[in-house]
Amino acid sequence: MKMNRNLYRIFLLVTFLALNALILFGVTSALSYLNTGADRTSMLHLHEEISASYLPKVQWEIAQNEGRPMETQTLGEIERDYLSAWQVRNAAYANNVPYGVADYYTDSMRTELFKITELNLKNKVSLQTTTLEHHPKLEFYSTDGKLVVFTDKNVSAYEEVYHNETLVAKRKLLSDYKVMLLLEDGFWRVRHLVENTLPKTEEQTVPRVQNLKNFHFKGINYYPQNTPWDMFGDKFDISIIEHDFKLMANMGINSLRIFIPYESFGKEHVDQEKIEKVKLTLDIAEKSGLDIMPTLFDFYGNYSINDWTMTNRHVEQVVESLKDHKAIIAWDVKNEPDLDFESRGKERVLAWLEQTVARIRSIDPERAITIGWASPEAAVHLKDELDLVSFHYYRGASEFEAAFTILKNKVRDKPLLLQEYGYSSYDGIWNAFSGSDEKQKAYIETIQRVVEKEHLSHMIWTLYDFKNIPTSVVGRLPWRKVQQRHFGLLDSQGRKKPVYDIFINTTLE
Repeated sequence: MKMNRNLYRIFLLVTFLALNALILFGVTSALSYLNTGADRTSMLHLHEEISASYLPKVQWEIAQNEGRPMETQTLGEIERDYLSAWQVRNAAYANNVPYGVADYYTDSMRTELFKITELNLKNKVSLQTTTLEHHPKLEFYSTDGKLVVFTDKNVSAYEEVYHNETLVAKRKLLSDYKVMLLLEDGFWRVRHLVENTLPKTEEQTVPRVQNLKNFHFKGINYYPQNTPWDMFGDKFDISIIEHDFKLMANMGINSLRIFIPYESFGKEHVDQEKIEKVKLTLDIAEKSGLDIMPTLFDFYGNYSINDWTMTNRHVEQVVESLKDHKAIIAWDVKNEPDLDFESRGKERVLAWLEQTVARIRSIDPERAITIGWASPEAAVHLKDELDLVSFHYYRGASEFEAAFTILKNKVRDKPLLLQEYGYSSYDGIWNAFSGSDEKQKAYIETIQRVVEKEHLSHMIWTLYDFKNIPTSVVGRLPWRKVQQRHFGLLDSQGRKKPVYDIFINTTLE
């Protein structure tokens, strides 16, 4: 009986202590929440990575505004909340679910947005939209620091309209906005957003491609032999590149195509260390007398409108950093984007390409711009937007001339470039013993006859047979990896293959 009473007392004491611990934990959690506030990404029902994906270009104009002077920190908060307001509006129009609207719009503005999303939901209409540039000019900042008025000029936007998930319209917009923001509960909320759509202006024709006048590419798609598809990674070796560039210059090569992968270069936050490696490469190219065509956005494949502001920031950093180098002769926007037509949607891919071409041209209007289409048939897309029409070819050699002639007849006012072509000399079991050095030679010989006859600029794939192919590039299937290793003019030991002389002796004079 005495032992039972002791156990009972111990149980009561433990229960008392546990209840007090739970009460204390609840009080501290509540105080912590009240002190820190709710996380905005949670309130918006957005993931952090989505919230950080909207990065339009913003250039403020601040002169002598009425009211009190604008503080730098406050201006940053205004810009942050203003752009967040655009982002949640875009998300609301896309999904017809107005998450986050209450955080960035006052009552009257919320009502208008709710009406629009309810109407679109009823009619099964949705809008995919983004803004690309904002140019706000500060007009008024109240003395109490709770109201700001500015004009957002030349807001560049793109919009797609879907009905029952089918694209029915798309358009580019250029507008001015009169904007009023109120500071409420620590948020700068939109009180007024009045749009004035600007009339379309005729685009000025800018003289282009002067750097391609009388120039014929006799080039190579280049990777160092030991680091294919990872030229600017941790194993970057400028001495190897210098050796290869001198070798190719002595072969009579005048141009190279190199690749700048989007993700490994840091996406919207470009890795400046890798940019410096590219600059070193360009220095060696200039010294060797080689012109360089960088291919941007290698391994990129999203194209979503929500991605546009991030890819634009990538373009600005890469092109701005490299555009003044004399070794660069042209920009290649993307490698084989037509292969993504089926999986990503043809209209989405073309829209992304068109606006990216315009972005590159706004930064570097002097150099030619092209796109590396995977086939002659695809190369007619956006031909009016480009300065150089490029295409790839890996089909039957006997069919090449007919395919090229069709393209030439469709593109009469732009220079053409056979930007990538080749043939694997692999003759093992994974190719049913159907390849050989002699077959590679015969294939390229047939192509080169047309190249010579048509004075066609060309860039072969590639200088060396590679020793290893990254699985991330072609997958794990052995018959794909091993064939990709044997496209070179030189074998894995650096010796000339029979195809070497066929390519080198081709003239375009």
